[in-house]
Amino acid sequence: MLFKLILFSGFSGATVFIGGLLANLFDHYIKDTPIKYQIIHTLMSFGAGIILSALALVLVPKGMETLSIWGVIGSFSFGAVLFMLIDRQLAKSDSQQATLLAMMMDFVPESIALGAVFAIEPQMALLLAVFIGLQNLPESFNSFRDLVNSGFSVKKTLLIFFVLSFFGIISALMGHFLLRQHPNLTAHLMIFASGGILYLLIQDIIPESKLANNYLTPLGATLGFLVGIAGEMLISG
Repeated sequence: MLFKLILFSGFSGATVFIGGLLANLFDHYIKDTPIKYQIIHTLMSFGAGIILSALALVLVPKGMETLSIWGVIGSFSFGAVLFMLIDRQLAKSDSQQATLLAMMMDFVPESIALGAVFAIEPQMALLLAVFIGLQNLPESFNSFRDLVNSGFSVKKTLLIFFVLSFFGIISALMGHFLLRQHPNLTAHLMIFASGGILYLLIQDIIPESKLANNYLTPLGATLGFLVGIAGEMLISG
């Protein structure tokens, strides 16, 4: 049972490192052309669609099953406001670490929720692991490029991403052992994370993925959401 949790969370975290590797290969072998930028922005929008499907199909519905309306409003609002304050602070600092922190802001709470849900609904935990893994891939892809462009060496950045990839397992185990007996706290965490992630989605990810006169970008987001729908139907069906 515990091995499955480590396997699920290991997959969701491994894509952080895989995204960095793909970004390194992409920058080395693909020339700077309009097509290259279309691919980058389409990947970003695909990740946005995956994140939105995780909110709409897993995190928010599961939280709503347990909490009262005031519990949902309170946790969702707290998550949105807290992530806004952190986002503003990161924007002011303008440091290389800001990109990493922004990427981890949704990865860690989602992984904790994954560990907590696993004991009750393993199938739902599997779906959440797939969502987390798929959204980490484009996020780490773009974070890697930002860090390298800001002055970090490729080797150092890959090492950082390799270490961060284990945060999924650590967070999931924390959630499993600390929250599995507390469904209310788990529901609050899901709704809290949903509010924060939705803020980041609207504030940062969607605007950055936009390109003028490019219709593949919104299609990428739509396909990302479709992947989430298909995954939910496969797991629940």
